[in-house]
Formats: sequence, C-alpha cells, structure tokens
Amino acid sequence: MTALLTGLVDDAGLFPPTALPPAEAVARHRRDRAAGHPMHTLRLLVPVGRLAEVRAELRPADRLRLGLIADTAGPGAPADRLRAALATVAADNRLETALIEAPLTAFGTDPAVAVPAVLDATAGAGVPVFLEPAAPDGVDALLAAMGTAAVPGLGAKLRCGGVRAGLFPSPAEVAHFVTACARSGVPFKATAGLHHAVRHRDPGTGFTHHGYLNLLLAAARAAADPGEPAPVLRALETTDAATLARDLAALSQQAADAARALLVSYGSCSTRTPVSEARTLLDAA
Repeated sequence: MTALLTGLVDDAGLFPPTALPPAEAVARHRRDRAAGHPMHTLRLLVPVGRLAEVRAELRPADRLRLGLIADTAGPGAPADRLRAALATVAADNRLETALIEAPLTAFGTDPAVAVPAVLDATAGAGVPVFLEPAAPDGVDALLAAMGTAAVPGLGAKLRCGGVRAGLFPSPAEVAHFVTACARSGVPFKATAGLHHAVRHRDPGTGFTHHGYLNLLLAAARAAADPGEPAPVLRALETTDAATLARDLAALSQQAADAARALLVSYGSCSTRTPVSEARTLLDAA
C-alpha cells in the first residue's frame, strides 16, 4: 500500500468547501511540511489570482512548493496572468513552482486552440502541466489536441465534484476519462469532491461523492487493461470499504506503480481526513 498512497494528496486548503483564509492555509501547510506525512505531496495548490495573498503570509524561512492554477480572477488575459505568476514565483526564493494546472475554458472553447495557448504561456517553466477539459466528457478532444502538440510532461485533470450537484460526474464518465488517459499513456490529476476514501452520499448536501480509494483502484484496473472498462466502472461504483481495501491490498508492486503513474495525485481541501481514513481502512483490511 505504500506505493499506492505515497505522495497522493495535494493541499487544496484554499478551495471550497474548506476555503481556508490564506493565513490559515499557509499555517496549516507549514505544519504539514513539518510533520512530513508520506501521503502528502507537500504541494500547496494556489490559484494565480491569490498568489499575492499567499506570499503576504510567508516567513523568511518558508520554502513552499506550489501547484499554480491558472484562473480568470483579475485583470488581464489568463495567459499573461499565468506568465506573471510564474515569474513572481521564480523571483521569490521562498517559493518553487512544482506543477501547473490550467482549465481549458480560460484559454478558449476549442482544445485545438486552448492547448497551444497554455503551452505558450508555460513555455520554459520546466514542470508538468495538467489540462482540465470543460467537462470530463471532453477528455477525448483534449487528448487529441495534446497528441497533436506532442510536448512531453503534459497531463490531464479530472474534476470529480464541486459546489453544485452538476459538477459531480457519473461513475461512467469518470471511467471513460480514466480509461481514455490510460489508452493514451497520459497521466492525470484529480480535484474536488474526493473528500473521503470511499464513494458515499453526503447527508448534508445530498451529493454522491467519489472516493479516492475508488479512483486509485480504477486507475490500477485501467492501467492493467485500458480496453476493458467494466472493471474500472465497478471500482468506481463500489461503496463497500472492506472490498476496496482488500482489492487494493492485493495489488502487486508493479500494478501499484502503474496505478500511480496514471493517477499522479489529487487535491484535497482537508489534509487530515485522507490520512486518518486510509489508516483506519487499511488497518482493517
């Protein structure tokens, strides 16, 4: 299980539903860095439009690795804002850009146009870039545009939820996204909605959330056979924690490595819950 869980969780504390104020987000991230739990990537996900707020909370001794996320919040074109943010991070010895995430909708409606625009804005950054289609079913057009670009270090980004029910893709949509990436040999990151380990219905909102262990198992099955979507779909639909933990624990080292080569990480607004739930479920497996 170490190979499956190490470096799985990006810190998305600035994002809903937790939406920590920058001072609290930076303070929590600082504590997580000091603790160094192996499930944490120790990357803080920061929208370009909030970079100044985060920098204002830093101490001289801080050393933070950022996942910079392109956005449309603020003046100027998203591409120019992203370039400026990359330059700001590069000039600040307390910060390092570890990866970049970009919603294609900020750069155009057509992936054939948006993908080159993102690549132009991130040229020379020297870090992985993950591109998010407008909806999960846009993955095929995204992958086609990425293939045409033929640039190494590109990945896809899967949005698994949000503040509205319509932002939660169905298991079939997620299965298609995961298998499409596996067939193309394109890694992906996930974001939003993966607050807990196992698929469940939130009693407060009524939203049915995907579980991060479900997604891990789906990635393992897609990596093993991307032409067979049924096992991937079953992994995503499973709501039994014991079954998930047992199936994950039974994976070989090779299968676990392949799963994580496909699923790079996911952003969680809580950095404590994924760790505590993994410990509880896997201890019982």
